[in-house]
Amino acid sequence: MPLAEVEVDQSGKIEDLGVDTVLAFSNGLSRTIRLPASIKRVGLDFLRRRGTPPKTRYLRMLAAGLYLLLREDLSRLAFITVDVEFAGREGDLQGMLMTLIWRDLPRFPGDRLAFYRIGRRSPAHHLALETYRGRRPPDKVVTEAEFIERLK
Repeated sequence: MPLAEVEVDQSGKIEDLGVDTVLAFSNGLSRTIRLPASIKRVGLDFLRRRGTPPKTRYLRMLAAGLYLLLREDLSRLAFITVDVEFAGREGDLQGMLMTLIWRDLPRFPGDRLAFYRIGRRSPAHHLALETYRGRRPPDKVVTEAEFIERLK
């Protein structure tokens, strides 16, 4: 199977603790995960108790979610374009995400990941939105244990 180039988007902002967040990638190969609001609140509380600086808490949560979305398919992805969610913080987010990836795949090339605005016409945007609206089930619902493990 040839390597895929995918785009990643979210629906339901990671920092909005009152709604679930859906992360999706698409472009030939696709996957969606749902991160329930209740688990986001537990994750934020965990980061607060650990003394994580306020400016990085939501970045850490997004990095953990992105990792959980991508992890099963990393070996099949040639390039990953993630929609910009925290403008100006892409480098920080990339570092956090690559740290998680390198725990499992130490040789995964960092130049296979980039952050750009992908727009509403992206298949990933439509997939995330359809899943967020309940018109399609997520491929996975993130558990508290696996989310907290990636926040450590």
